[in-house]
Amino acid sequence: MTRGSIVLGRRSLLLALAAMAPTLAVGTAGAEADEPDRIASLGGSVTEIIFALGAGDRVVARDTTSSFPPEVEDLPDVGYVRALSPEGVLSVSPGLILAEEGAGPPETINVLKNANLPYFVIPDAYDRAGVVAKITAVGEAIGELAKAQALARDIDDRLQAAQARAAARGADQRKRVLFILSTQNDRILASGMGTAAAGIIALAGGDNAVTAFDGYKPLTDEAVIAAAPDVILMMDRGGDHGAAAAELVAMPAVSLTPAGKTGAVVRMDGLYLLGFGPRTADAVDELSSALYGG
Repeated sequence: MTRGSIVLGRRSLLLALAAMAPTLAVGTAGAEADEPDRIASLGGSVTEIIFALGAGDRVVARDTTSSFPPEVEDLPDVGYVRALSPEGVLSVSPGLILAEEGAGPPETINVLKNANLPYFVIPDAYDRAGVVAKITAVGEAIGELAKAQALARDIDDRLQAAQARAAARGADQRKRVLFILSTQNDRILASGMGTAAAGIIALAGGDNAVTAFDGYKPLTDEAVIAAAPDVILMMDRGGDHGAAAAELVAMPAVSLTPAGKTGAVVRMDGLYLLGFGPRTADAVDELSSALYGG
């Protein structure tokens, strides 16, 4: 079989799945579900919110990024949230699909949106208001709006307090923080603006060291030196995405930055740090303490 025939076969399968599934309106915040069982949860923070609302027993499948609470890892894994297959998601016979904004690829999402079951897109924003909106949207989608509103109020209060503590810690001198997503092949892939990393750095009272672009992009050695981070922030994971601290600060460009000279590297669990869910207030406190002490 040729490569072209493989691609064509997959496309035909996607079209066939779409044709077999009668179209229903796609759910949005404001259209509350009738407490359906068998939830497929696609997105780590979405899954975490469902469990925080006491509805974890209704989740029948999760994506790879859903790793908290620990018991979710016993559930079927339907793939990485941005590289899903419709066959994998639909194979668990969900009664409701919740997907964080940005789930993909688009052809998979088109099939799932046209399946004969409710599909809800949960908005994602990287600030305090975004966390509140996300919790509320999940609660609406699963028929637990009252619980979600109560949880959202509690998280909002805790986040406001955590922000105030972070601002006090960094009042004398705000730290410049460089978030590095990976160092694969000795190339630094770093966060610019408009990312979860930029959002959590701001909440923790720091300044993102890279502001010239949005999203994640590779940095030249000159750009790393010019960013002049006081602290390097990374997710706590291994492999090509997580160089050891000693290796990281020994990289030629990094070694010339304030963070490289002092060995200031902070690592935190990825979902905890970047999920913008129920634990974000704790993550803000932990990160600001790591940046400023106290």
